[in-house]
Amino acid sequence: MTNRLRLFKNLWLFGVAILMLQACGSTKTLASADKTSVIAKIDLINVVEDKVNVVLDPGVFTRDTISFFIPKTVPGTYSDDNYGKYIEQFKALDYKGGELQVEKLDDNTWRVINAKDLDKIDYWVNDTYDTETEVDEHVFSPAGTNILKGKNFMLNLHGFVGYFEGLEEIPYSLEITAPDGLEPVTSLTKGIQDVNKPETDFYMANRYFEVIDNPIMYSKPSTETFQVNDIAVTLSVYSPNGHFTAASLKAGMEKMMRAQKAFLGEINSTKHYTIILYLSNMDDNDATGFGALEHHTSTVVVMPEQISKERLEEAIFDTVAHEFFHIVTPLTIHSNEIQYFDFNDPKMSMHLWMYEGTTEYFANLFQIQQGLITEEDFYQRLMEKVERSKTFDDSMSFTVMSKNILEEPYKDNYANVYEKGALINMALDINLRELSGGEKGVLWLMKEFSRKYGDSKPFEDDKLIDEIVAMTYPEIGEFFNDHVIGEIPIDYDRYWEKVGLMTTEQEQSTGYFFDGEVPYIDVDPSNDNAIFVRKGIQLNSFFNNLGAQGGDIIKSVDGKMTNLVNIRLLIGQSINWDPDKEIVMVVKRGDEEITLTGKVGTPTLNVVKLVSVEGASDKQIKLREAWLKG
Repeated sequence: MTNRLRLFKNLWLFGVAILMLQACGSTKTLASADKTSVIAKIDLINVVEDKVNVVLDPGVFTRDTISFFIPKTVPGTYSDDNYGKYIEQFKALDYKGGELQVEKLDDNTWRVINAKDLDKIDYWVNDTYDTETEVDEHVFSPAGTNILKGKNFMLNLHGFVGYFEGLEEIPYSLEITAPDGLEPVTSLTKGIQDVNKPETDFYMANRYFEVIDNPIMYSKPSTETFQVNDIAVTLSVYSPNGHFTAASLKAGMEKMMRAQKAFLGEINSTKHYTIILYLSNMDDNDATGFGALEHHTSTVVVMPEQISKERLEEAIFDTVAHEFFHIVTPLTIHSNEIQYFDFNDPKMSMHLWMYEGTTEYFANLFQIQQGLITEEDFYQRLMEKVERSKTFDDSMSFTVMSKNILEEPYKDNYANVYEKGALINMALDINLRELSGGEKGVLWLMKEFSRKYGDSKPFEDDKLIDEIVAMTYPEIGEFFNDHVIGEIPIDYDRYWEKVGLMTTEQEQSTGYFFDGEVPYIDVDPSNDNAIFVRKGIQLNSFFNNLGAQGGDIIKSVDGKMTNLVNIRLLIGQSINWDPDKEIVMVVKRGDEEITLTGKVGTPTLNVVKLVSVEGASDKQIKLREAWLKG
């Protein structure tokens, strides 16, 4: 999710996409006598009302009843999405084609009566992209599904293929019939093509987890493959209006991934990695949640198509960097909770500080170590994370939050895994470098764990931190007890001092509604496209002097009601505002309407910068070099 996220919600204003970075069970056994695999057939040709038909043949059961599940939660999302809500016309058929009795137990569970007579499960699947603007708690687009007849099918397979009780560990055979002209892209192992079925693609998976861990996108081919050391990387792009191609984005992607591989060194858990890039039209029936979701050997990325190549490459760069580093954790290094993930009653791990925090930290650290960004850029990213982390509960135990991330109040603090989670790793990295004389850091730690464990050998969740301390120093145990297990906020100034840095506040000019390309306002498509002041960010002097607050819905400005058209005009007009101009802004705050008045002034923002200390000691400089350059 990534996570959920891997990018925070992005917005769309006056034709420009503004991207804000923020992109995972135990097994049981039941007899299935006649077949060694579940056969799943997906029909992408005979689409009816944006729905596709799925048929599953599980073989013969020896029980009177059997439960069938569509996942409630999938690894990397850290949310309950209830993919069963998109299943319609569910039928259980016997060997004569008659319908068996079925009891629907909840959104994601069906119990088949007289399961000994069960031949097939038959149902229709609706996609999630169509409903994103209709519901508040919609599926994050990179984890969602798309059915666009003859043009595009985004098959995040957890939305299409379910599993039978106790049969999660047996092989799956997928048979997907697709229209001419659409080509599949996936890391899933392809089976032998049947010459009598040229329209059908065959895939094999060793267990159900491999099915949902390997998304497939069908679209008109725009694919490039390049080699990064011993990893073959495939980039596939769906651009509905043809604005972008895989060929046009290949060079930047290849440069970035070469730098990542150089950073990781010998860590290598895959020989093939697939990047599936879906570009959205941004209309009412298309994806609106931008970011990515990681898998063992692939990632799905969703971005708006109406964006400049420079901004798209920048967004993809940061997003894919994060997702690719997930091959380290949790895809290689993970606990039993992830290895044996229960899709409908998940037990969450306590180590989001590592799964998402380490990954996000690496996604920034590798860029400074490989010379892709300057030290000043890296420092700015860290300070932005410090500021954003302050909008969450800084005294909340990270391990407790992780273990309970599907519940409130922990759920509301999830996005902090990309902010404070990365900062925990930054502080841990500096501690390790200091204690080891510059020799050991978080990357060293991950390499040690990848040697000890691996994608098929999980660790015990409650023993990981003790293992880290045993491998390193007692002081590291104190750090975890205070700041990860415990509730003591990290004193970042202490770490800046260790490496000869300090913070200083500087005033800089902004626009009235934007700071560069970062907006102070957003659009809520689920609330009649209401325009609101963004929460969780530092507002400029324009909003502060008026008395506006994050979350305020802007009802009108100078007597004109705000909507998408009027706000675009207002933003354009604001470029020529005189500082002495008086303004009247009516906002809705909770259930109350409030009138804000004042002069627009000259908008500024106080920004905290991280800078080098003049006269830093040799010890501080040496530690800084070890931290930044490895």
